[in-house]
Amino acid sequence: MWPIIILALVTVQRLAELVIARRNTAALMATGGREVGAAHYPLIVLFHAAWLLGLWIFARGHDVNWILIGVFAILQAARVWVLATLGPRWTTRIILMPEKPLVVAGPFKFIRHPNYAVVAAEIFILPLAFGMISFAIIGGVINLGILAYRISIEEAALAPNRGKRI
Repeated sequence: MWPIIILALVTVQRLAELVIARRNTAALMATGGREVGAAHYPLIVLFHAAWLLGLWIFARGHDVNWILIGVFAILQAARVWVLATLGPRWTTRIILMPEKPLVVAGPFKFIRHPNYAVVAAEIFILPLAFGMISFAIIGGVINLGILAYRISIEEAALAPNRGKRI
């Protein structure tokens, strides 16, 4: 029962984030934003959908490690911190705003890509909380590969704005 409740909460969270991301993306694009790296975006969507679907299929009936769920909850607090810091600039796509400085407040003071760090950790931690070690390792490695590619695209695109900071 607990895995289903936890996965329902995660699913609702992810769907809500997609709504926010879509709204923010539209607003950014309407005010001069330009998307880069769009070709890899379907791969990200496919991976995250497959990861969540895999959890729904395989986690039911597993015991829950509440310590790891606590770690996952802390990761969710970090996610909220990132989203709150970026505000209307947060999206699931890479949208350039050439006239705007980069955000270096909040978690960005400590790490260049805090959202990706959170995602990498939660892709690994949540399956582990259900005792799904192989799922955690395989999903984590695939996700790290996708993130490495995405970060390389984002870093190249953001390089001209590195001197402009808020």
